[in-house]
Amino acid sequence: MSDKTPRTIHIKLVRSGIGFSRKQKYAIRCLGLRRLNQVVARPDTPQIRGLVDSIPHLVKVVSAPVPPAWAAIPEYTLKPPEVAPVEVAKVSEEPAPAPAEPQLAPVASPAEEPAVAAPVKAEAPKGEKPAKRAAPTKTKAAKGRESKKKEATKTKMVKGKAAKPAKTKKK
Repeated sequence: MSDKTPRTIHIKLVRSGIGFSRKQKYAIRCLGLRRLNQVVARPDTPQIRGLVDSIPHLVKVVSAPVPPAWAAIPEYTLKPPEVAPVEVAKVSEEPAPAPAEPQLAPVASPAEEPAVAAPVKAEAPKGEKPAKRAAPTKTKAAKGRESKKKEATKTKMVKGKAAKPAKTKKK
């Protein structure tokens, strides 16, 4: 009695196709492999076996990958909603109080609306001068650029004669 279920093989790419012929790279792509250590399941047919046999140094036939243990544990379980017991309210013969009508606020005319005040700047108390801002400090890069400019403007001595100042490149 033969099994009617199709058999599958699991193929793993163990080496890159870089440096090998185009035919071998094409065989890797035909198997559906894109990355190293990728495992694909293919039907166990003579054609697939032939592709695998043409590149045995690049691929390996492995057993079915075992899913990790954490994959078997569900993240959450669905429970049916709890049904709360329904209490029947007693009907009284007294009429229910009428709902109170909402009171509307009086509408103000545009002339009565208060004007929005402009923001006021904080001022120093009388007799005191406002504090001055501190001068920004120079960074190391700015100090380095200044020292290079000073060096470039110095005259150079060539065989006892003063030479022209060196030109600097503008950045």
